[in-house]
Amino acid sequence: MTPRARTSRRTFLAGSAGTAAVLALPTIATKAGASSPTTATPTATADVAVVGAGLAGLTAARRLVAAGHSVVVLEARDRVGGRTLNHSIGAGKVAEAGGEFVGPTQDHIVALAAEVGVGTFDAYDTGQNIYVNGGQRIKYSDTGLLGTAPPDPLLLVDIIKLSQQIDQMAAKFPVATPWTAPNAAKHDSQTLATWVRGNSLNADGILALLAPFTQALVGAEPGDVSFLFVLAYVASAGDETHPGTFERLFNVRGGAQQSRLIGGSQVVSENVAAALGSQVHLNTPVRRIEQTATDVTVTSDALVVTAKHVVVAVPPALAARIDYAPLLPAARDLLSQRLPMGALMKVEAVYPTPFWRADGLTGQFLTVGGPVGYSFDNSPPDGAPGVLAGFVGGVQNLTWGPRPAAARKAAVLAQFARIFKDDRFLSPSEYFEMDWTLEEWSRGGPTAIAGPGTLTQYGPALRAAVGRIHWAGTETSDYWQGYMDGAVRSGERVATEIGAAL
Repeated sequence: MTPRARTSRRTFLAGSAGTAAVLALPTIATKAGASSPTTATPTATADVAVVGAGLAGLTAARRLVAAGHSVVVLEARDRVGGRTLNHSIGAGKVAEAGGEFVGPTQDHIVALAAEVGVGTFDAYDTGQNIYVNGGQRIKYSDTGLLGTAPPDPLLLVDIIKLSQQIDQMAAKFPVATPWTAPNAAKHDSQTLATWVRGNSLNADGILALLAPFTQALVGAEPGDVSFLFVLAYVASAGDETHPGTFERLFNVRGGAQQSRLIGGSQVVSENVAAALGSQVHLNTPVRRIEQTATDVTVTSDALVVTAKHVVVAVPPALAARIDYAPLLPAARDLLSQRLPMGALMKVEAVYPTPFWRADGLTGQFLTVGGPVGYSFDNSPPDGAPGVLAGFVGGVQNLTWGPRPAAARKAAVLAQFARIFKDDRFLSPSEYFEMDWTLEEWSRGGPTAIAGPGTLTQYGPALRAAVGRIHWAGTETSDYWQGYMDGAVRSGERVATEIGAAL
């Protein structure tokens, strides 16, 4: 686990965490029957308890507070931001170790960022990308017909054909209810790999090309994910007036990776949390949620909250680890067990300058084989220092994650030098990595994945409230699931849902 950036906002928030902050709240009281105020677990009351201080939970809390409701946010980590995380690279600058990109139709995260004083800037995308597959090495521009996809002559026909097929199916896809889509049962009975094998001329070649994409996108292999899940993911890459497309999902130019947030993506959560102040409690993992006909009791390690409703804004795999009384309905419980997190590590090398730009390169490469499958320029807005980031996902993560850190670093830097044909990549001023599978309160990333049979059998339980328990998180969004925009949308949805019930 790498050292994490500490900002003035986080210092402020950390100071509000724990028993001291809890005791400062006017609604706090010592639990009845406790032998001593110093040993009792403090209690609080609120209209709504929110579990998780990522973008989803904080958005919900912000909306509810703005509507005049009282809220207590309980976060297990010592920071806010969930799967967004800034890493200091000196001189007040950061590089993101978690989610970071925004693009066209992701208006909800961009609007929230603007409301809390965070702007955007274009991701660096000037020059040529590099594609390496075996002995083949191609430089290409993403301004061409294929966008970010490489112009591999052996795969060109399949790339065009398959992307068009997926776009056609996604264009009329019911994003909120994938299980009702035409041929949903058929598509959910097979993996992406199975579908490719039945619809391509060079299946092995296409699957090898798809692997680094899916490893970076969801931390999984083409054979891990249901084809219905893939269709839902592509269809969600849009909004209410723009159908999702394969190209928008994968592209930098005009796509989901087009822009970044000034100051790093985590600063959005930090600014929202700073405004909420002492309503946000860090180092407060929730262990149990009990509900009755009139209220819910949310028990954490540091605070017991009685509320009218609770928002569970953590990944399904973590939501499943909470003890519920009464037990959740079987469909919801089984759904949570069937939505594991992807396996993803983000690796980044810092250099005095982004020297690859002078060579006419974007910093983006796509390669068949590991450890890194896809890289990009992650430098600050002013281009100094230079940061090259890459994704180690799916089977590459499972292969390289357990290896010694020094061996992994050497392999990553050697790969950078080999692909770019430049030994300067071997000597960064700093190297850091974030393995999200080792993050206790994420257990993987960047999102949960659905294998065959999950959505058609259990999908209707994804967003359905269970009494006074409401579900948020990017996985529950209709549009842009798996992205920051999806997280914000989900927080807005549950705030509206609860507001109507209060």
